[in-house]
Amino acid sequence: MPFLTRKTGVPAANTFPQGLGENSGTAWEEDKYRPSNSAVGLGGLALPAVRQVQKGRLCGNPECMSGWTMPWRNRRRPIFEAQWGCSGRCVLAMVQAAVRRELGDGTASSATPHRHRLPLGLLMLAQGWITHPELQKALAAQRESGTGRIGEWLTSECGLEAEQIVRGLSMQWGCPVLTTEGFSPQRMALVMPKVFVEKFGLLPLRVAGSRILYLGFADRLDASSAFATERMTELKVESGVVEGVSFEAARKSLLACDGVELKRETIEERDAMAARITAILEQRQPIASRLVRLHHYYWLRMWLESGAVGRTAGNLPGTAEDVRDYVFTAGASE
Repeated sequence: MPFLTRKTGVPAANTFPQGLGENSGTAWEEDKYRPSNSAVGLGGLALPAVRQVQKGRLCGNPECMSGWTMPWRNRRRPIFEAQWGCSGRCVLAMVQAAVRRELGDGTASSATPHRHRLPLGLLMLAQGWITHPELQKALAAQRESGTGRIGEWLTSECGLEAEQIVRGLSMQWGCPVLTTEGFSPQRMALVMPKVFVEKFGLLPLRVAGSRILYLGFADRLDASSAFATERMTELKVESGVVEGVSFEAARKSLLACDGVELKRETIEERDAMAARITAILEQRQPIASRLVRLHHYYWLRMWLESGAVGRTAGNLPGTAEDVRDYVFTAGASE
């Protein structure tokens, strides 16, 4: 029997399995579908099928010139961004390409011009919700304290209601006001690593109709976070602001729940990160995996077994079992 054998057969399609029932609490059916004004393409990174780079080639590395593979190598694993590598060298090449792509992406809004936003205090003054002396009083208190958001000082110094503040934020950012109705902390804790919830003032709220993930923010939207979440989950992300007390209560309950097992690592350089990710993929042999960048974090999620993803909400895990997250920080970025 020859030591090497020619490749035969096609790796099984990387279709996510059926695991999560419609009544699980992940999908909340009361929301109505509201398409975003600017759809974001996913760049051909969809997970459901293994893409052949060209006719007759099974390996996902476009530079692979080999027509042979080791007979003991699994032809169904590991899968990285919907593609299979015929060797560790080819997996490394695929990961290096993904790291280069993420280094170039930065934020979703990098290609769009900066939009200057009217300060919240001036917006509320223009609406007639506060007077000029009230605004001056709140600004003076904020300067003297050196902390706090202007909305908080308008509430404490001028007696404004929280609903007025969140309505002003909605007008400032041109986004809807979202509520925590239908929020399931146990399910939403599986959407992303908790470090993102802690660092970026965001909160996954619910999935509507199995197609839209509503992402709530405390006081300002974050396009990079929304874009990375959309690419990882393959759900359309709609962002909005949430009233402060409700936001903090929901955030606290989510952080108290068990999420996907997470490991955090600091990597000094790009090539070392690609090598480390390749080693993880070769060791864990996931049926699906993906890398996205969120600010200075690089988030790798792996689905290890066929039952790891539910059927009603994009690529969201049905449970924390058989899903693993790695978050890499490049150098001393934190």
